[in-house]
Formats: sequence, structure tokens, C-alpha cells
Amino acid sequence: MEYWIGFQGLYARFLAWLMRRVPNERQRLLAFTILAGGLCGLAAVAFHLSIGWLEALLIDRANAAPGHSWIWWTILSPTLGGLAVGLGLTYFVPAAAGSGIPQVKVAYSLRYGLITVRETIGKFVLCALQIGSGASLGLEGPTVQICAGVSSMLARLARLSPVNSRRMASVGMAAGIAAAFNAPIAAVTFTLEELIGDLDQTMLSGVIVAAALAAVVEHSILGERPVFHVQHAYTLTNSSSLVWYALLGLLAAIVSVTFTDSLLWLRARFKRFTLLPKWVHPAIGGLATGCLAVVALALFHLNGIAGDPYKTLTLALTGSMGTLPVMAMVAFCVIKLLATVCSYSSGGSGGIFAPALFMGSMLGGAVGYIDVAVFHHPADAIGAFAVVGMGAVFAGIVRAPMTSVLIVFEMTGGYGLVLPLMIANMTAFALARHWRHTPVYEALLEQDGIVLPHRVKLPDTVTEGQQAAPEMPEDDATA
Repeated sequence: MEYWIGFQGLYARFLAWLMRRVPNERQRLLAFTILAGGLCGLAAVAFHLSIGWLEALLIDRANAAPGHSWIWWTILSPTLGGLAVGLGLTYFVPAAAGSGIPQVKVAYSLRYGLITVRETIGKFVLCALQIGSGASLGLEGPTVQICAGVSSMLARLARLSPVNSRRMASVGMAAGIAAAFNAPIAAVTFTLEELIGDLDQTMLSGVIVAAALAAVVEHSILGERPVFHVQHAYTLTNSSSLVWYALLGLLAAIVSVTFTDSLLWLRARFKRFTLLPKWVHPAIGGLATGCLAVVALALFHLNGIAGDPYKTLTLALTGSMGTLPVMAMVAFCVIKLLATVCSYSSGGSGGIFAPALFMGSMLGGAVGYIDVAVFHHPADAIGAFAVVGMGAVFAGIVRAPMTSVLIVFEMTGGYGLVLPLMIANMTAFALARHWRHTPVYEALLEQDGIVLPHRVKLPDTVTEGQQAAPEMPEDDATA
């Protein structure tokens, strides 16, 4: 109790000092936006390194267990991880469930950007444990929620108005995407497409600054390199391949709708499943994921279903026919879809960005095999189709067409596939939106009884009634 009283006194003195030094709120917003960019970058790096350490400790060791024991350890690791995470989500941090993007959208639209400290820490710990133990989920969406939580904490620390606190939520989202994908430009477009929806000059400036700073921090610690190493830059060398890129867009739309429909259907079934307590549900998803990972390892001696998917994904981008056979690519696309649906729908903590990119690369590589077989094009076409497939499935699932193009450019470091990317991505986006009008994040929120306003319009100036900043919550248990 004495420590808490001391902290409150220290915080009050800090506020008094801050108000004397920076009485203008616009100046405080700029200063804390810059601070948020750096701190979000550090938080993202810590999160990613924690997942890598846990993967090496848990799922990687399970996969490499001697004899036939790897089968049981590969199944057991995600199951026990899901059980531990289920307990944490049920009894300690319910708001840490899910991918993170819908939660940030709710905070932005309905809570003036408020994401509590408990929610932020819980997301960090539980998501790292779930992914590290072998769940078929991604770290990118959770990184967004963690960074938005950091920026929300800074907004409360700076006593910003509710309007500017909401602006800080967009700052956190941009910084999270930039650090997760090493893609600051795509981070800006994603924040505009998914969260803001207009060109609020103040907000856009903060988004750009935070994305750039988070990427600089990530580069300085982890190195300045694309997420995926592509041996050489792919280009469109044969215009006859465009027909297959259009087919890839159609198939990507089918995969996207199948994925989202399956995810929503199974999630609804888990919500109605009361035979076992809710905290056991993520363990069921982990059990299914482990079994599917065993199938993939037994058939193809490659992982990517449970554990880091990017190593296997990179093999698809190499463009070598002997590296990943066409049947392996088709099988990995289907198995990854099933594993991700099980991991996410059972109530786990993790995102769908990385699985979407993985499924897209495998689907694209399989179509590339068709292009090589029919038109006798060089085998490099397989890698080019895998690159385009990543963006196409991402566009169909996430419904962010501009981001889907830019994020592939920045993640692979290649810009020679502009036309194929635009054809495949826009085809997948348009067909997926036509068949299922509601995007996946809005559909997930509607399952939870939450309907967001279409767009939140921020005033250009802060009125007197909006001057009071949201208080730092005394109990961070409230989501």
C-alpha cells in the first residue's frame, strides 16, 4: 500500500512538471507520439524475441524429440500451451483473446483508444506462450494490440483529451504493423484502410512518424532486411502468365471465403459448447493443431503448421521445383487453413496475418507449377506466383487491398510484380467482398454482439467538454 501511495505521489509530481513544461496539448501530442514510436518498436522487438525463445524451448524441441516420441511431444506442446492460455484468458485477462486487430478497433471506436495495462501485458505473455508452444497463429495482430496498449498508456500519462487519446490508438496500430512486418509504408496504409478511414491531418502525421520510428528501432536491433529472403527480384517475364495470375486471384478468393466462413462457424460452435469449461477450449484447438502438424511432418518432413511458418514459406519463395513439390504446397495450404481455424476459433490468443501469408504462398506456388507445366516457363515462375499469392489471400481475408500490395513489396524487397499483384489482389478482394460483404474482423465482433460505427469522425478542434483526459484506471482488469 505504501508503494502505491508513493507511486501516486510521484505520478502527481510528474504531471505537475509536465503541465508546466508543455502546457499546450498539441505539443504534448507530438512529443508523446515520437516517444510512442520508439517505445512501441522496443515492445515489438521484445515480443518477437520472446516468441522465438519460447518456440526454441517448446515446439522446436518437441519436433526434434528422438525416436517416435516427437509425435506425442508435438501434439502435447500446443495442447498444454492452449490449456495454460485458456486459464489465463478465462480468469485473468479475457480481453487478451483473439488476434488484436478487432480489440484495437473497439478501443478506437467505442473507448477513445483505451487499452489497459493489464490487457497489454496479458496479450504479451499469453500470446507469446500460445505461439511459442505451437499454435497455428501469427504474432502481427497481437503486436498491434500491444503497441496500441503502449500508446494508450502514454496518452493517459500525458493527460491527453479523449479525442487525442483516440489518435494515439492509431499511432500504436501503425507502429505495431511497421515493427511486425518491417514495413512502415504498409503500416500507414493499413491504419488508414482498417482504422481511420479518412485523412485526418493530425492523425496521419502521427501515424507516419510512429511507423517510421518503430521501423527504425526494429531495424537497429534486429537488422535492416526484408522479412523474407528472396534470392533475386522476380519480374513478369511472360505476359501469357497473366491468365494464371487471374486464376490465382479467383482461387485466393475461394480460399479466403472458405477460411473466414470456417473460422466463424467453428467459433460459433465453441461459444455454444458447454460440455467442457471455457478454459479448456484453447487446449482442444491446440490438440487439433498438434495432430495436423504431425501429419505435415510425417508426410513432408517440414514444419510450418505448429511453430514458425516463415521458414517453410521462404522455401516456396525460392522458385525451385525440387524444394517444395506441388502436392506439398497444396497440402500445406489446406492443413494450415484447418490448423489456424482450430487454433483461433477455440478461443486462443494470436493473429491471422501470418497464416494468411502462408496459405497464399502455398496456393500461389501450386498455380505457378501449372504455369510452368502448361507454358514451359522457367521454374522461377513458381517463386513469383508464391509472392503474388501471399498478397492475394491477404487481400481476400483482411480486405485491405492497398496494404496487400505494399506489404508484399516491403516484405520481399521486390517491386517487379506490380501488374500481377494488382490483378490477383484486386480479383481476390472484389470476389471475397462480393461473396461475403462483412469483413472478418467486423464479423468476429458481431459474433460477440459488438457493432462498430462505420467511421468515427474526429473534430478538428477539441471542445471544452472534451478537455478532460481519461483517468489512468485504478483497476486495469476492466477491458
